[in-house]
Amino acid sequence: MTHDHSHSINHFADLPALFAQMTATPDFKRAFGDPIPLSIITPGDEPGEHDMPEPLHAQADCAGVIATIFDLLTDTRLDALASEIAWGMVNSFHFVAGKLERQEDMLANELRDMIRRIEPSEVFNSELEEKQLLCQSLTEQREAVECMRDYAAETFRVLSGRPWSPARGSRVSKAATATQVSIQDFLRARELAERERYRPRGPIVIASGHAEWHDWQLLWDRLDTILERIPHMTLVTTAQRKGFDAIVASWAGNREVQLVTYSLTGSGRGAPFARNRKLVDLKPVEALLGEGSGIQANLYQALRKAGVPIHAFRKADQVPVEKVAPPQRNRLRRAA
Repeated sequence: MTHDHSHSINHFADLPALFAQMTATPDFKRAFGDPIPLSIITPGDEPGEHDMPEPLHAQADCAGVIATIFDLLTDTRLDALASEIAWGMVNSFHFVAGKLERQEDMLANELRDMIRRIEPSEVFNSELEEKQLLCQSLTEQREAVECMRDYAAETFRVLSGRPWSPARGSRVSKAATATQVSIQDFLRARELAERERYRPRGPIVIASGHAEWHDWQLLWDRLDTILERIPHMTLVTTAQRKGFDAIVASWAGNREVQLVTYSLTGSGRGAPFARNRKLVDLKPVEALLGEGSGIQANLYQALRKAGVPIHAFRKADQVPVEKVAPPQRNRLRRAA
C-alpha cells in the first residue's frame, strides 16, 4: 500500500506555502460544504439557515493552529512541551465531539420514547419535528468537529512523528449526511452508522509488547510485510502509550491502517488476563508479540492454542538503542 505525498514538510516555514496550495479534502467538503437546509445552533433556538465555515478555511486553520505551537516552541527551551500542548489542543476537539455525541444519544432516546407513545396532535408533531431537527443539527456539528479533530491529529502526527490518540476510548468518525428523512428512518440510519463506525473494517492483526521497546524499524518492517499480504487489515493493540504498542500505533498512522486500542477495563490482577481472552475472541488472523511479562506469555499461549500465526520478538532481537535512527517525519496528506 503506497500513498503519494508530493509535498514534504522539512521546515515550519514551508507550512504557509503548503497551505496555499491545498484543496479541501473530501471529508471537509462533506462535513462543511453540504449543510442541512435548517439547523438549530443550541437547544431552545429557532431553526435558521445558518452558515458553515468554508471547507478550505476550516481545513487550513485546523492545521495552522497545531503547526503554530510547534513553530513557536521548537528549538527553544520549551521545545519538549510542544507535543504535549499540541496534543491537548487536538484533545479539545475530541472532548467537544464526545460531548455532542452524548447529547445526540440523549435526544435519540427521547425520540424513541415519543414514537412509542405517538399522539395525533399538532403540538406533539411539532415537538417531534423540533427534536429531530435538533438531533440532526447536533449530528452535523459533531461530524464537523470530528473532521477538524482528525485533520488536526494528522498535523500533530506529521510534526511530532507519532500518531495522536485520546487518553481513553476510541477515535472514530463518520461521514455527514445532509438528508431529511422520516423519524423512523433517521433513527434506524443513526443506529446502523453507529455500529458501522466502530466495527473493524478488515482482518484483525493483534500487536502487544513491553513498554520498554526502542527498535521501531524491526516492527515496522514486519508490519509492512503483513500489510502486503493483508492490505485491509485492522491493527489491534493493548493501548500502552510508549514502547512496543506506541511504535506499532505510529506505523498504523503512517500507513493509514485502522487502529483499535484495547485498553484495560476493570481492576484487579485478573483484568489483563481477561483482556487477553477477549483479544483471542476477536479471531485475529496474525499477531505480533514482543517479549514482556507473564501477561504477554499468557497472551502468547492463548493465541498459540487458538492456532493464530505469531510473529514473536525477543528484547535481544533489537539493535542497540544508540544505533536506532528516529523515524523520518512524514508528510501532510493532501486531497487527491
